[in-house]
Amino acid sequence: MTAKVTGVSDFPDAFKKQRNASGIGQMDDQNDPVNMLLGLKDVRKAAHNCTVFQSGAKPGRIVIPSEVAIRETRQIPFEVDPPEHGGFRELLNPWFKRPLDDAYQASLQQIIDDTIDYALRAQSLDIVSEFALPLQSKALTLLLNTTMDKAQTWIDWGTHVFRSENSDLDGDKANILYDYIDHEIDKAIANPSDDLYSVLLAAQVNGQKMTKEQVKGVMILTFAGGRDTVINAITNSIAYFSENISDLQRIHDEPEIINRAVEELIRYFSPLTQMGRVATEDTQVCEHAIKADSRISLCWASANRDESVFKNPNNVDFDRKVNPHVSFGFSHHNCLGATHARQLLRQLVLSLASKVASIDIIKADENIEKLGEFSRKVGFNRLQVSIKAK
Repeated sequence: MTAKVTGVSDFPDAFKKQRNASGIGQMDDQNDPVNMLLGLKDVRKAAHNCTVFQSGAKPGRIVIPSEVAIRETRQIPFEVDPPEHGGFRELLNPWFKRPLDDAYQASLQQIIDDTIDYALRAQSLDIVSEFALPLQSKALTLLLNTTMDKAQTWIDWGTHVFRSENSDLDGDKANILYDYIDHEIDKAIANPSDDLYSVLLAAQVNGQKMTKEQVKGVMILTFAGGRDTVINAITNSIAYFSENISDLQRIHDEPEIINRAVEELIRYFSPLTQMGRVATEDTQVCEHAIKADSRISLCWASANRDESVFKNPNNVDFDRKVNPHVSFGFSHHNCLGATHARQLLRQLVLSLASKVASIDIIKADENIEKLGEFSRKVGFNRLQVSIKAK
């Protein structure tokens, strides 16, 4: 079944014209220009070529908007290139695959059920601040293997740890996260436990004991990397089902399609628009010169709508058999938290399908990213809904 998306859950392809015209776009980011790669083939090729397009540049520079002005700590393994990158992934992969364990999924299910039950009791609620944010924060306690009471602190930070209503880069807000992580690392040193802080502090990578700074880099990535992206994915999926409730009923009737459905929602909404790399030498992409030490963008959102790869890319198709989307990145820097995010969405959508009869939008405030010549809807600042039980 293919649904042409309309209404509040319509996320237009902001990049189609430029992708078809030249395959590349431009934007300025704090006087550090970015060449945006728009086609899936070029995005995947550049993501795989870490020799020419590195992640291990100055900390914060591969992020768009750049975080150079608000942090000096290198996010790990996100801002580390091979071969050092491999050692960090080898250490971290088993921990971040824990969402596949039955006990983990049972605990996650309880969090999801409690969140949905709260929504069903409410006359109406804002899906962003009252549903997606608490769900993401409580689920994170499982990923870190820490206590649920921590979640309220994280909820109080809001939907993004580096951005506020007045600024895309709020240094004061970022420092709250950094100070929090420093405090938690010191606590773990004094009283080791079985949480992620303690595991990292006791670990060796590439033959050397991890430093406090390296542990901090992993934790900053864990808190920041999967926050607004997961919140976007949850909120946008609920917006979709509000206008396509028959698809939710289909998932209830055919639970075997859940994996395809989640992958298609993630492709269509692309919760993270792009990620950068820094050129190590003069090169070119799409016949466009790329100078050494300049930045490129791997524009996941554009690549996921590439008509040369995806049939009817602006439709949501739960029967899409081949779906090589890049919403979780590509190659060696494929998102470390992808297993957690996928499992959360699978269990959430299945639970919504079993419990929810209707979702009515009351008010929607769209979150529009300004990206040079492009404006892209990435999610919602607020999505007020009323949810009715079956």
